[in-house]
Amino acid sequence: MIMFVLVVAVGVALGVVGTAALLFRRVSRGTDDLAPNGPSAGHAGSMLSAMFLLVFAIAIVVPWTTADSARLNTYAESQAAVDTYWAAAGLPAAAADAVRSQVRAYLGFVADKEWPRLAEGRLDPEGTKRVNALRTQVAALVLTDDDAKAARAAVLEQVQAMSAARRQRAADAATKPPPGILPLAVLTGVIVILFPFLAGARPRGWALVPLTLMSGMLGAGIFLAWHISHVFASGLSVGPEAFTAALLEIQQIPTSG
Repeated sequence: MIMFVLVVAVGVALGVVGTAALLFRRVSRGTDDLAPNGPSAGHAGSMLSAMFLLVFAIAIVVPWTTADSARLNTYAESQAAVDTYWAAAGLPAAAADAVRSQVRAYLGFVADKEWPRLAEGRLDPEGTKRVNALRTQVAALVLTDDDAKAARAAVLEQVQAMSAARRQRAADAATKPPPGILPLAVLTGVIVILFPFLAGARPRGWALVPLTLMSGMLGAGIFLAWHISHVFASGLSVGPEAFTAALLEIQQIPTSG
C-alpha cells in the first residue's frame, strides 16, 4: 500500500512538471533555460539536497534512537537480575541458593545462547520459560518469617522488572526503520551525486575532487545508516556486554548476601 501511494505521488509530481512546462511554453512565458547553472538546475539541486538530508536524517535518527533505547534496556534487564540475586539473600538458604543458581543460568543463557537469535528479530522461548519458572518457584515458597516474606516480595518485584525488560528487548529486536527509507536514501544520494552531469555540467580536473569526496561521504553515511538499522545484527549492533558484566558482578557477591 505504501509503495502504491509512493508511485502515485511520484507520478502526480511528474505530471505537474510536464503540465507546467507545456502550459508555460504555450503562453510564451519565460525563456529557455539550458545552462547547467541556470535557475532550473539551481532550484532542482537545492531541493534534491534538502530531500536527501531529510531522508538521511530519518534513516539515522530513528534507528539510532532505537539502538540507544535497546542498549539501555539490556542494562536495565541485567541490573534487575543482579538485584534479584541480592534480594534472594533474605530467603531460606536452600531457596536462596536455588534462586541465585537460576539467575546465573539465565544470564549465561542470554549472553551465550539467546543473543545470536536476536539477529533474527526474536527471542528464544526458553528464556521466557526460565523467567516464568523462577517467578512461579519464588511465589510458591511457604514462609512463616516476616523477613523471609519481605525478601520474597523483593525478589518477585525484581523478577517482574526483569520480565518487563525482557519483553521490551523482544520489541527492540523486532523494530525496523520505516519501510522504504534506506532505499530512498540510496536513490536520493545517487541522484545528488549524478545531478551535475544530469544538469549538463561536465566537471573536469580539480572540480571532480569535491564531487568525489562528497560521493565517498554519502556512501559512508548510507553504509552507517544501514548498520544502525539492524539493532542486534550488524557491526554496530547492541551486544550482550550488560549480561556478561552482570555475571562478573554477581561473582563478587558473598554467598551469605
